[in-house]
Amino acid sequence: MTDNYDDLDEEPIPTGELTLQTLAMPAYTNPNGDIFGGWLMSQMDLAGSIKASSIACGRVTTVAAGSMAFLRPVPVGATVSCYAEVLETGRSSIRILVDVWLYSAETGERYKVTEGTFVYVAIDDNGRTRPIDR
Repeated sequence: MTDNYDDLDEEPIPTGELTLQTLAMPAYTNPNGDIFGGWLMSQMDLAGSIKASSIACGRVTTVAAGSMAFLRPVPVGATVSCYAEVLETGRSSIRILVDVWLYSAETGERYKVTEGTFVYVAIDDNGRTRPIDR
């Protein structure tokens, strides 16, 4: 992930594995008709947790989310694709980069919307931190 938003590529390609794909629906819009950033961030968290759960072989919880810049508004009807890439695996934590791309069936256009880093911790059935088996 880049920490300088001026360094974001104009024509980047998705990073990581396609982990979650959904449709931006009217129920997720703000008064201007654009999709809420919070809804998009929740999709990113879901995508990251899917990837983290597969690595931790079980339950994980989100402990941190890094800053993100939204490069374009998300229109209703766009296909939202979240790509997840593992950046680091610790004793009980996993740091994942999530890239979000949109596809518009109307225009055929595909473009990047945002990226963010999420940190997950493996937990047991009692909600306590547990080591990740490698």
